[in-house]
Amino acid sequence: MKNKSYLLISPCRNEAEYMRQTLDTVVAQSVQPAKWVIVDDGSTDATPKILAEYSARHNWIQIVTRKDRGHRAVGPGVIDAFYTGYEAVNPDDYEFLCKLDLDLRLPPRYFEILMDRMEANPAIATCSGKAYIEEDGVLVDERHGDETSLGMTKFYRVACFKAIGGFVREVMWDGIDCHRCRMMGWEACSWNEPDLRFVHLRPMGSSQQGIYTGRKRHGYGQYFMGTGFLYMAASALSRVNQHPYLLGSLAMLWGWVESALKGKPRYADPQFRAFLRRYQWRSLLVGKQRAAAEARMASQRT
Repeated sequence: MKNKSYLLISPCRNEAEYMRQTLDTVVAQSVQPAKWVIVDDGSTDATPKILAEYSARHNWIQIVTRKDRGHRAVGPGVIDAFYTGYEAVNPDDYEFLCKLDLDLRLPPRYFEILMDRMEANPAIATCSGKAYIEEDGVLVDERHGDETSLGMTKFYRVACFKAIGGFVREVMWDGIDCHRCRMMGWEACSWNEPDLRFVHLRPMGSSQQGIYTGRKRHGYGQYFMGTGFLYMAASALSRVNQHPYLLGSLAMLWGWVESALKGKPRYADPQFRAFLRRYQWRSLLVGKQRAAAEARMASQRT
């Protein structure tokens, strides 16, 4: 039945180190996915062998293989791989859709709870739990805002995903989508509760070239999306006490500044960028939660 059925799509490349934990915790979900399309984006490690093992065991796992491009690609490359999976099925057969990374360890009722929350509140377009990393055996919050769904587990109503135009094929795709939801009067949210906390096995903002490259890339992504300098500086400042501490914040800020100095292109939607600037100014004045609520109400009135 379409009701309370969900589709997972997982782009992956060379995930042999982490993927069994994700695979095992999805298999162990209290409500399993109706379909899980895993897109192997040209892996050269043991990923294909592991995927073959699990797909042989579970008929709801479908593997789609892309040609090896010779390198790992974040942002547009990941979303290109996602859409390869998206086009391999009919999304309209499902009520919910999730872009799921293969470097996570999920709690057992994760997807069941997300669907329950969305059924209870029709205004929610996209949601997620919260990401934690393990440091010396201790779980540490990655500190994502409550007004966004996290990019590694983007859980959507299929109808809302289609209405916002899906994901943009750029680095800040996982921020643009949440702002588009607010522009249309919907909620994007995440909850920091024990049953919705998952372990992120690869730290947020990291990169195959190193964590500083990842932080700098985040700064470029904010620039591309349309974020103003003052808001970017405040965002970087808020993370000075987060590993890798001051240098990580400086790398984020330099990513924005360097992009501005080079005159790199920005997201080609002036209406979106104007909405984003208004929302960010209000966030600095009254906090993100209130600013998000005001933005949704304003969109509903128009």
